[in-house]
Amino acid sequence: MKYPINKLTIGLLSVASVMVVSCTDGYLDTAPSESISPQAAYATTNNARSTLNGIAKVMSVQQGQYGQGFAGENAIIRYYENIPSQNYNYNYYAPGNSPLHNQEWHDRATTKYDSYAWAYYYQIITNSNAFILNIDEAKGPEADKKFLKASALTFRAYAYEKLVHYFCYRWQDSNNGSTRGLPIRLDLSTGELKASTLAEVYQQIYKDCEEAIQLFTESGQTRDASRCWIADVNTAHAVYARAALTRQDYATALAQAKLAEVNRPLMNRSEYAGGFYKPTKEWIFGSYGGDTEQLWYWAFGASDACNGNNATKKSTGAGTIGHELISRIPNDDARKELFITQDKFTSIDITDNKQVDQENGIIGLGNKNVLEEAKAIVKAHQLPGLPAAYALKVIYLDGHMKFWVTTLPGVSYVPFIRSSEMVLIEAEANYFLGNTADAQAALVRLNASTDRTPGYTCTKTGQDLFNEIKDYREVELWGEGFAWSDYKRWNIPVVRHSFAEGGNAHPTVSLTIPADAGNKWTWVYPQDEVDYNDLVKE
Repeated sequence: MKYPINKLTIGLLSVASVMVVSCTDGYLDTAPSESISPQAAYATTNNARSTLNGIAKVMSVQQGQYGQGFAGENAIIRYYENIPSQNYNYNYYAPGNSPLHNQEWHDRATTKYDSYAWAYYYQIITNSNAFILNIDEAKGPEADKKFLKASALTFRAYAYEKLVHYFCYRWQDSNNGSTRGLPIRLDLSTGELKASTLAEVYQQIYKDCEEAIQLFTESGQTRDASRCWIADVNTAHAVYARAALTRQDYATALAQAKLAEVNRPLMNRSEYAGGFYKPTKEWIFGSYGGDTEQLWYWAFGASDACNGNNATKKSTGAGTIGHELISRIPNDDARKELFITQDKFTSIDITDNKQVDQENGIIGLGNKNVLEEAKAIVKAHQLPGLPAAYALKVIYLDGHMKFWVTTLPGVSYVPFIRSSEMVLIEAEANYFLGNTADAQAALVRLNASTDRTPGYTCTKTGQDLFNEIKDYREVELWGEGFAWSDYKRWNIPVVRHSFAEGGNAHPTVSLTIPADAGNKWTWVYPQDEVDYNDLVKE
């Protein structure tokens, strides 16, 4: 893997290595005055803790060689999950981004969209490898070393688990895992390395999670819930649950999801309405988002927050949820409350081009009364103390008020894993295990016990139950970076409808993408990897 290691990953190793200067209680100083040697980075557990922060930093730093918008998980959520999915629309940009929306580039090994996820996640893997190989020699309490090593193991497992989604076949298409997986690097070597099978990759993810869980437990240490950027035992269980779900190992997914929820209670209705811009008690893993870490126009919130740069300074909006999906959700649902939906208007005809633009979905371009009502809906959901949402008054039907920023253009924390996801994994795993009552109970716990859907009950069975799980997973996790991988795992097509067809997608992306299209929804190995690693050539 010569190219990603030599030209990309080593650069990020330098980032991790120097992050031991001027560390604050909340996060690390990202502009240290001088670099230090890798040996110093692991000399003490205090230094190593700051170096671990450096690994977390990789997940939210701008990778300049790729250009604007490529800043860790921000790019993964946007380009690899939201945009190609069925129920996330960014209609203003749809014509220009249609190849991404429509999954037309999975076989283009030279495009940056193919190579970015590969290079980025192998950066995390290599940084984690360096940490794992060095932490045992650090001076400091043994309990600290165990916790820190466990966190690095969890980062590595997280990265491999994500790579599987993009560069490997579905488990059901893999002949029980015998198809090609990924090169598994567990050290700092830069030589050629063949790809292991998909089964072997999952075996390594399981192994890393199990070792991490053991070390976390032995350390006796916990992480403050607000420090969501550091992996802890809940994160390890959650990554394990994700991997098992994608591998269709439903018993393991169920068990690990339950463990991931321990001490991470679900948000109630009022907490849910508080906006997704800072950690809550149910955030298991996420990015740091204080204003000391300003990513400017490359931040997630700049494009995807209702009061971020694009929604307040431009006419682009901040993304909309699929109209057909949100219409199936009860009007009194706490999640639906966060969207500018048809039911909130006194009177609106969404088929009238003067009231709702039939190409992009902008509300009230030719009808002042409808526009004023849209503005009133936005104002009623404005969070106090934060910049105004949709300040230009360009408002899209089914636009969201879920993600917010504290400071323009895009300062915010971003969730990567929440307890709600784990409950939904329980529901799905129980469904496929044939535990219908338990699957129903998981949905009731998510929706009724939190008052997110007041009075919610579930008696559905069979395909109807699966559709219910699917709908609530999509609306619960909308915009958080799951939608494309979910459809790939479920082996079902993306079907987008335009306004004329009853949906709200732009005409350029209103189409059906079969489940077997685009190399079975699998990105090919990047050309740079193939050129520099002969052992992975086709």
